[in-house]
Amino acid sequence: MTDEGVVKPLEATLDAATKGQAVSGYEDLGIWETIKTFKLCTIVCFAMAFSAATDGYQVGINASIIANQGFVARFATEIGKDGKPALASPILAGWSSIMSCGQIVGMVSLPFLSSSYGRKPAMYTFWVILVCSVLAESLARSWQVWLVGKLLAGIGVGCLQSTVPAYIAEVAPNRIRGGLLMCYSFWWSLGSFFAQVALQHLAQDHPMNYLTPVYTQWAQIGLMFLIYILVPESPAWCIDAGKADRARKELLRLYRGVPGFNVDQQLSVLSLAVEHERAIAAEQRREKWYSIFRGTDGVRTVITLWTNTTQQLIGLTLFGTFGTYFFQQAGLSDPFKIKVITTSIQIATVLILVAIADRLGRRWLACGGTTLSWLACVAIGIIGVVPQSNGSTYAFVFFACLWNVGLAANGATGWGYIGEISSQRLRPYTAGFGAAVTCVVGVVMSNLVPYMTNVNKWDWGLKTGWFYAGVGFPFTLGMWFLIPETSGRSAAELDELFERKIKPWRFHKTETATQRLVQIRRERDS
Repeated sequence: MTDEGVVKPLEATLDAATKGQAVSGYEDLGIWETIKTFKLCTIVCFAMAFSAATDGYQVGINASIIANQGFVARFATEIGKDGKPALASPILAGWSSIMSCGQIVGMVSLPFLSSSYGRKPAMYTFWVILVCSVLAESLARSWQVWLVGKLLAGIGVGCLQSTVPAYIAEVAPNRIRGGLLMCYSFWWSLGSFFAQVALQHLAQDHPMNYLTPVYTQWAQIGLMFLIYILVPESPAWCIDAGKADRARKELLRLYRGVPGFNVDQQLSVLSLAVEHERAIAAEQRREKWYSIFRGTDGVRTVITLWTNTTQQLIGLTLFGTFGTYFFQQAGLSDPFKIKVITTSIQIATVLILVAIADRLGRRWLACGGTTLSWLACVAIGIIGVVPQSNGSTYAFVFFACLWNVGLAANGATGWGYIGEISSQRLRPYTAGFGAAVTCVVGVVMSNLVPYMTNVNKWDWGLKTGWFYAGVGFPFTLGMWFLIPETSGRSAAELDELFERKIKPWRFHKTETATQRLVQIRRERDS
């Protein structure tokens, strides 16, 4: 071997190390090989994503129970134009917006606990809050108590949303991180689906019963507790907190049975990335949590929040939070059934996304899905201004289904970006703030949508699509310029790409130090 042949691998190794990168030895595994090799790790991430079912069920209940006859009869405070009891728009807006306010509180407060004491104490904290929320909903017999339940639900869900994607991003193998992060959206969609099915069944057979779907949340709460007891602490957090011995213990739990696993090598990979981030932060004097608003970390924060915030501006509150109510106010004869259909399509779409995320990549799914939902809003707005007929109804349902397909792609990737875009040292703060911004917009939309859709108020009907087409356009366009491809990249590789200020649309074409090192080793071993 020539001197050059000896020096080149050494130079590549040193270059990678100076960028906080090292190889784990599993970079050449395919998707299925990675799943089979890291079986326990994959199961842990999939189980953690189950928490999203509670999130989806809460949102689904919030969206659909307000169209349940029994619920309306219990909490109605006024008489509608048809002479029947009706829910007042201010109360509807209050229930929805208080949940979003609660989410904001949870998202911006729990990261301080999560960063200081670990991901598992954070899990136990929001679990207790969710228990209190379900208890309040189970006992509520006045709209004020239901309001308290929604506030607690919002806080618990907000904590959950800022913790679970970050945990999965830290624990999942790089090669399959995208699919595992998208499992969050799968469980969310499934939870929302079960809420619609339960309420649709009750609307047909027991229209005055609204409590059974509320009580079924106790089963989810119980399963979540079992999962949180059994899963290990994040090894990445342990390293960041200076707990190397605990990191070793948790790595041995996560990677039990992995062929050729070298715990010291994996500890070195994690430590290099953390030390590099600290060195850069110290050099730039950006060591505090509020560095999420400055420089490169500020750009990462904007990217983190952009995809999920765009959901709100292309109709999430309209089709999601108030979906059944919107369909009802639009004149559809069976709004629960339509909601079940659209949610079923969303679940099927997410399943496909989970399977292809790490092959096709996240950028195209996020940008393409968002664009599809925006176009559906335009189409629904057009339907709202043309003469109405049976064909208009079918067209509306068709485009509502297309909107759900696009939203599934946006949501699945958006929660992934919440978890993985940030640097390791700022992850809980960036994830919390990024998710909270989404909810701030959600509060605004939750107050506007009941007025836009309520026949007793503004009565915009399908013309509401034009509103979302207008406010959503700049954010949909911005997706194509801001959202990077993160598929297969380690946290340290993403640090390098952001530090080098690579354009988001060129992330997937740019070679990192890790890729160079892997390529050299392949050539050496061939």
